[in-house]
Amino acid sequence: MPSLKDVKLQIAGVKKTKQITRAMGMVASAGLRGAQQRIERFRPYANKFNTMLSDLAARTEGADHALLENHEEKKNVLILLVTSDRGLCGAFNVNLINTALKLAKAKESEGKAVSFICVGRKGRDAVRKTGFQVLSAMTDVMGSLNFQVATTIGNTVSHNYTEYNADEVYLVYSEFVSMSRQVPTSMALLPVVPSEKEEDANAGIEYVYEPNVGVLLAELLPRYLNVQIYRGLLDNFASENAARMFAMNNATNNCDEMIGSLTLLYNKTRQTAITNELMDIVGGANALQSQ
Repeated sequence: MPSLKDVKLQIAGVKKTKQITRAMGMVASAGLRGAQQRIERFRPYANKFNTMLSDLAARTEGADHALLENHEEKKNVLILLVTSDRGLCGAFNVNLINTALKLAKAKESEGKAVSFICVGRKGRDAVRKTGFQVLSAMTDVMGSLNFQVATTIGNTVSHNYTEYNADEVYLVYSEFVSMSRQVPTSMALLPVVPSEKEEDANAGIEYVYEPNVGVLLAELLPRYLNVQIYRGLLDNFASENAARMFAMNNATNNCDEMIGSLTLLYNKTRQTAITNELMDIVGGANALQSQ
């Protein structure tokens, strides 16, 4: 049985850990409120933009813009993986990395070369260990997340696609569904998938574009790419904070349970020590009386 001093030191250590986990949980909770508001405001715009571009792509030819071109020979796949820079958020990063690697291995089994663009230190470090090529990596950007970050990434992605360094581009991120549910998601970014033409009352309508389609696509397609990447970054940031808050709350509860168990052990140890001392006193008194 451990000594009273050892048990007291353990209780003190767990209490300090509890203070840290509680503080980290509060910080994650504060960050989550802002991140949740941002993604809830931006998501309808991103969804509508995606619908509009898909419809526009269905009414145009791939030759109208390089980002619409469907490469005949698909040999290279580019995966944009978004993770966090820090840990202590449960299985959040592990699930994202596993989703990306599963996609990469599936494409590799088809005879395609796979490369990565990583946003976040955790994803970058994990991909480097697997042997897949990391074309570029961005770290420590979530603290100052803005649309310019998505634009920088989008320029890299579009350059690789138009230069035929990538024939397919996928975005892997965690979609924020609720406080307790974040879903690792793989989304095809390029080429833009045209929407299916439906037979309805508007099927025979012919659209006239002003300015012409080429000018319109030159403006909208890069913005579409940036919008979808920014949506993925916002979703991922909200999911990260939710996962970290949930993990820290669980850690705080575990600390409470450990403190309770250690306090019970401390009391038992103290009672045992007191009982032993009383037995020694009684034994000594009986020895004196027998003389």
